[in-house]
Amino acid sequence: MKNLDNKLYSALLYMTLSIGLIFSIIASISLGAVRLDFNDVWKIIANKMFLNNIFQNTWNISTENIVWNLRFPRTILAIIAGSGLSICGIMMQALTKNPLANPYILGISSGASTGAVMVIIFGGSRLFALQSVSFGAFIGALFTSLLVFVLARKNGVFSSTRLVLTGVSVAALFSSITSFLIFTAKEVSKVREALFWMTGSLAGAKWDRLLWPALWLLVCYLFLIIFSRGLNSLLLGEGAATTLGVNTKFFKNAILFLGSILTGFVVSMTGVIGFVGLIVPHISRTLVGSDHRKVAALSIFIGPILLIWADVLARILARPEEIPIGIITAFLGSPFFIWLIRKSSYSFGGKDG
Repeated sequence: MKNLDNKLYSALLYMTLSIGLIFSIIASISLGAVRLDFNDVWKIIANKMFLNNIFQNTWNISTENIVWNLRFPRTILAIIAGSGLSICGIMMQALTKNPLANPYILGISSGASTGAVMVIIFGGSRLFALQSVSFGAFIGALFTSLLVFVLARKNGVFSSTRLVLTGVSVAALFSSITSFLIFTAKEVSKVREALFWMTGSLAGAKWDRLLWPALWLLVCYLFLIIFSRGLNSLLLGEGAATTLGVNTKFFKNAILFLGSILTGFVVSMTGVIGFVGLIVPHISRTLVGSDHRKVAALSIFIGPILLIWADVLARILARPEEIPIGIITAFLGSPFFIWLIRKSSYSFGGKDG
């Protein structure tokens, strides 16, 4: 009877989240500085996706451009970024056994910010044109993660504590460099652009930039699903996991490699968006327990829903201006996280379920 109840609970939960995600996608494409008729929205998407004029064109070209070239790729980016940050948060919390761990705990966001701000202030390469900022951020993120990995190792191994402390130190170093670059910048417009990028935005979404992050997200998700038992063991402690036959060195190296690149991809496209990678894993654990297979499966729904609605609010609260999405996620996420940790029934790892 208990197994039947659990299956019914899971089915209802995933059905509710699926409906919520579909509704969120519809709202994201329809709402904004210019409000669109939903009938036109889904007809445009159907015509474009099937490469055929299934529906007669009754809308103007500007509406089609807004739907297909601006809002739809932006919504897809929100799904990728929301899922990616959530997956990275799960991986980093398993790696460090720290409930406060997030995708940026190794200083990746600070390194990405330094790379992006350098490109914004000093100019980028013509080779990468409009994607210079994203390229600079990606290189900064990878360089930072590699630096932390090298500095945290001692005699060929690293502990979770040393990894976190090294990440905090490296993050402070790159944050100071970024602050110096902004403080000494001559042009106010570039300072504003740098600050806007550092608080996150989905405005740079382009179809040709979504494929590789989506593929890497799939790789990371499959890693969590396939190796969920080993990751579950890591939460018990490295000694206990080794006793259970888990190759802890493989898992730690794999998490660092996969998580760093996925975080680099996300940050390079969206800037620094806080709280998503921190709170979504905890929300998932309160709903389904600590099994990484279930937590990962749930997070790829909750993360996108959270980020999509944060983006909708960022676009409509001050329209026609746009608020950096990181401000919205922090404003919504911080009180919710405080409420979550004050729950007497909640602890890191959640309830079994």
